[in-house]
Amino acid sequence: MHHKQKRVFTISMLIVAAWLLIAQGCMRMRTSDTKAIDEFKKTGVSFHVQTVAIGQHRLHYVCAGNDSLPTIFFIHGSPGSWDAFKQYLDDSTLLKHFYMVSVDRPGFGYSEFGLAQHLDTQINILSPLLQELKKNKPLYLVGHSLGGPIAVKLAAANRSIVNGLVLLAGSVDPSEEAAESWRSILHAAPLRFFIPGAMQQSNDELLYFKKEVLEIPAALDSITCPVIIVHGTKDPFVPYNNALFAQKQLRHAASVELVTLEEANHFIPWTKFAEIKEVLLRIHSEKN
Repeated sequence: MHHKQKRVFTISMLIVAAWLLIAQGCMRMRTSDTKAIDEFKKTGVSFHVQTVAIGQHRLHYVCAGNDSLPTIFFIHGSPGSWDAFKQYLDDSTLLKHFYMVSVDRPGFGYSEFGLAQHLDTQINILSPLLQELKKNKPLYLVGHSLGGPIAVKLAAANRSIVNGLVLLAGSVDPSEEAAESWRSILHAAPLRFFIPGAMQQSNDELLYFKKEVLEIPAALDSITCPVIIVHGTKDPFVPYNNALFAQKQLRHAASVELVTLEEANHFIPWTKFAEIKEVLLRIHSEKN
């Protein structure tokens, strides 16, 4: 019996060791620059990748289309990377109207992968890029899920240059943010090392967000540009009430439109592409 227990223990330790090695290399949820360039080359879309230094940080993003057109700046959720919006970047209709930029948020993709950042740090890193992209033409922000509150804070911090905001299933209502106390357990060693790839920094930033979401109502209240809110009624991760809260809180926005997607879930950037594409084409027509 002793020999059998020792064997089981040894096998168990080998399995744990193997998982620790595998976990750090899988589920990174990103597309290599080489692969992305090759894919867009086949479609004939003007596409390039950039990595810029902003202070002590490095930020990776991609661009598609004619840079003389109005800019749409896409901000992915958690976890994720720029390729969450790949379908939009190679859409022929959108490319006729917009220059599109999609970013790897700090801690994800190729933007210092693994180093999850607080909301304000992300805003400080992303804002200089927005200033660079403005170039005396309209600039629109699109944020999905956790990218929603980041887009809100970016729009509030850059009111003079942001011409419109689209929130896709954005988490903005503090009262709807579940406590999820288990995240703090996974945040600590040694359990954090068992979480695979991008899920580790996703857990970290969502843990931070539980407190930082309290800052979002004031940011919503200070936004002055037109806003379109898109949300599904069957979203299990970010309840529909977030959309109603945002609509009510945007008291100083030039205009507020709520697009309700009946029976839609949280993954609307992919499941409701046609509807969201129509919203993007319309945002430029809103009065600024």
